[in-house]
Amino acid sequence: MDSKSKSFSKKLYACWHPVGYSQEIKADKPFGTILLDEPVVIWRTSDGTPYAMRDLCIHRGTALSLGWVENDCLVCPYHAWQYNNKGACVLIPQAKKIEIPSKAKTPRYHCQEKFGIIWVALEDPEFDLPVIPEFENTNWKLVNTGPFNWKCDSSRQVENFTDFGHFPWVHPGLLGDPKRPEVPECKVTTKGSVLHYSIVRPEAKNSNDFPIFANDNVVKPERKSVYELHLPYTIVLRLGWGGNKGMVYFFTSQPISKNACRGFCIIGRNYNFNEPDTILQEFEKVIFDQDKRIVESQRPIQVPFDLSEELHLKFDAVALNYRRAMKKNELYE
Repeated sequence: MDSKSKSFSKKLYACWHPVGYSQEIKADKPFGTILLDEPVVIWRTSDGTPYAMRDLCIHRGTALSLGWVENDCLVCPYHAWQYNNKGACVLIPQAKKIEIPSKAKTPRYHCQEKFGIIWVALEDPEFDLPVIPEFENTNWKLVNTGPFNWKCDSSRQVENFTDFGHFPWVHPGLLGDPKRPEVPECKVTTKGSVLHYSIVRPEAKNSNDFPIFANDNVVKPERKSVYELHLPYTIVLRLGWGGNKGMVYFFTSQPISKNACRGFCIIGRNYNFNEPDTILQEFEKVIFDQDKRIVESQRPIQVPFDLSEELHLKFDAVALNYRRAMKKNELYE
């Protein structure tokens, strides 16, 4: 990729980013998306392995994602040129006898499938994806929610997920109570590219519409939230109420462009296995819709990593440390 064309920090291209849930990438149909302003096509070979390449046929600039998969090759819909999983053109139907030019190829990107999500790195990735033992344990049930498309930078979507102060006002009765607006002290420890912090706070009991938390038998419900924020845009959140029941929230945001992102949220829990997935999915749709209206109004669209540009108070400890870590790791432009 030509560095002159990059509008994002160079380091962001060397990070793993989500581009779709596994079920979105079918075996017989390429999947087109945008990552860091770059058109990307995801497709699978017959063994189910996903591959990622630039969504562009070198012949006439057609989107390969409009094509199909044949003989473990991605076929352009315009002239049926075939590209293998290395991005090289291996068949030109209109000129089968010629030697295929070396220029007949499209860039291939790093691609992997993990947590039921397809991940792409446009350059050699510098950071590993999180380790989540609960997601490998059959005692935990996983539910996909979203995806959530917002008109903002991924940094705003992620920072909102870590913000405690807005719960009573944006999510009253669901995640917070306006009668208890105080935010407990939160200490943030940064280790490499991961921020660690936790918070204990009172919460409202389950609502009748969304009985999803394991706090029904608690007289005064109190939740402990333990966070890992993996730079640049991924969060692992573990929730507990003092007993054996727990939840794991896994959230990650796809940076489509400076003013567009797509959030993926997978929820795991070791209780209420018989409860329909739709309860969690509808709950998260309500929560994310409440947040979306607010976050899309924020200016600038990207989190301002210069700390002097916004006012910060003590309860903004996570935001402060997130901005410092992003700046230290050169993950913003």
